[in-house]
Amino acid sequence: MVDPQAPIPHRRLLRAWLVPISTSSTALALWLVLVDVVLFVVCLAITIRARQPVVQLAAGLATGFVIGRLFVLGHDACHQSLTRHRRLNRWLGRLVFLPSLTPYSLWEVGHNIVHHGYTNLKGFDFVWEPRTLREYEALPMWRRKLEQVYRSGWAPWLYYLIEIWWRRMYFPSKRILPTRRPAFLWDCLGVSAGALIWIGGLVVAAVATDQSPWWLVVVGFVVPFVFWNGMIGLVVYLHHTHTQVAWYADKTRWAATAPFVSTTTHLTFRSPMGTALHHIMEHTAHHVDMGVPLYRLKRAQKLLESRLPGRIVIQPFSWRWYADTARRCKLYDYEAGCWTDHAGRRTSDPLPT
Repeated sequence: MVDPQAPIPHRRLLRAWLVPISTSSTALALWLVLVDVVLFVVCLAITIRARQPVVQLAAGLATGFVIGRLFVLGHDACHQSLTRHRRLNRWLGRLVFLPSLTPYSLWEVGHNIVHHGYTNLKGFDFVWEPRTLREYEALPMWRRKLEQVYRSGWAPWLYYLIEIWWRRMYFPSKRILPTRRPAFLWDCLGVSAGALIWIGGLVVAAVATDQSPWWLVVVGFVVPFVFWNGMIGLVVYLHHTHTQVAWYADKTRWAATAPFVSTTTHLTFRSPMGTALHHIMEHTAHHVDMGVPLYRLKRAQKLLESRLPGRIVIQPFSWRWYADTARRCKLYDYEAGCWTDHAGRRTSDPLPT
């Protein structure tokens, strides 16, 4: 156990702690993929075959949740931690990313390199990066209103859909991503083909079962996709937005805080939700070592928390806490190290920087 007053050990040491429990299992990974693919097919089949609109809508929401589970498996494959085989990880990742319409190679760059390389560093880590008061006031009125909606607590789906998927994942412009690689184009074309097959299949099923094609596309494609965007938008928000988690504008100050530990949260649940989400909320262990497979993260997180007492932000999840966080975490004062509202008033205590 590390003394709470001592500096956090070097990342190499923390990773060495996790080596005995971080081995990948190809058999277990394939089983998890099979289970979630079957769940996806079953939920989609219920959406098509049920004739009650309420049941179809519920099945569409369930499909969206399963898309989230499949995405977490793809997230691990993209980190080369799902199985022991690099080529298998790449192809499994592309397969399980299809329902979320996530281009594998673009996610790999934006997440593995940018987000994990520069977590909570302004100008680099673009996911839910908070603006300063000056930046916010310089925006046109419509953009300020959109920022207010994004951080209202009601619109993580809209934020992820527009700011991450549409702008940075799906055929991103040269202004957003100046680098051009053949894999980027092919992966975008691949998820586009997947979407067309998905929608086309729903239209054919609607005609075959004498249903409205428009309705079946809404509950079988639009509802799951929007739900999935809300799910991932909320998850990534909760991972790095907390009144005890700092953001940084200075790279030197950021590097001195052991950001692989200090910029993440561990969300805990009274329900089995953590397991249902494939343990993606055991997030500190994941940032310490991206090579820990999702099916080992619970043990890895427990080990880190036992050896780094008081250093990891552990937050029991509740909707009341989430609403309070959304109310307080609007903008960020990078000099003071605290969150503010849209008027620049401090809403959290300054954190040591």
